[in-house]
Amino acid sequence: MTDSIPAPERRFGDLRWHALLRAAVASGLLAVAPSGADLVVLTGGDILKVRSYEVVGERAKLELAAGGRIELSLLRVERVVDDEIEESAVEEPEPPAPLSPFSLRFVPDADTTARPFGAEISAAGQRHDLNPRLIAAVVAAESGYRARAVSNKGARGLMQLMPATALRFDVTPHELFDPARNLEAGARYLRWLLDRYAGRLHLALAAYNAGEGAVDRYDGVPPYRETRRYVRRVYELFGVTSGR
Repeated sequence: MTDSIPAPERRFGDLRWHALLRAAVASGLLAVAPSGADLVVLTGGDILKVRSYEVVGERAKLELAAGGRIELSLLRVERVVDDEIEESAVEEPEPPAPLSPFSLRFVPDADTTARPFGAEISAAGQRHDLNPRLIAAVVAAESGYRARAVSNKGARGLMQLMPATALRFDVTPHELFDPARNLEAGARYLRWLLDRYAGRLHLALAAYNAGEGAVDRYDGVPPYRETRRYVRRVYELFGVTSGR
């Protein structure tokens, strides 16, 4: 698998970072990663293929695929995805049609409100016109309802948001362990993705996991095993099947 590396985003404004990235490109450190590597998606859209990724405090330490290391602020990391291609001939998972009674829009849901953080989930769903059951499915898949959950990639809280993603939706990194604030950022992001992809749930969920850049690049659900399993898992928790 080969990815093109777009020019660094000007908004980074960090000359040292630009120099490191240019050097990595020039020296071939962003070449195809070995099996089992990760793809690190940066906030400007750049993609780094790495052998290892470690979070230390608010910094991320990356060992690049062909050698060399880079350390950067966690706020520059949009997400980290396992670079493992699904070999199955199964195409991208799609929701059944129609989804009714599983509307993507807000509907009161007594089952959801009876669960942990049910009131907060319902309130976030109402604010952003999302079915609380959908939000609850994402929470279950992401954190298992653990408000203090932290992944080894740096994602935090109920909806496992990276600090950089939370900031896009006006939630600061230290607020991510507050269930209401985490749900606010996650619900806003999910609504934004559904609007971006015209209500196509499979694309919105794939982007939530792998980033909208990956969905756009593949013009559909990326072939990453992790992402396709994630989409199927949320469908299952939401109460629908892919029909595949």
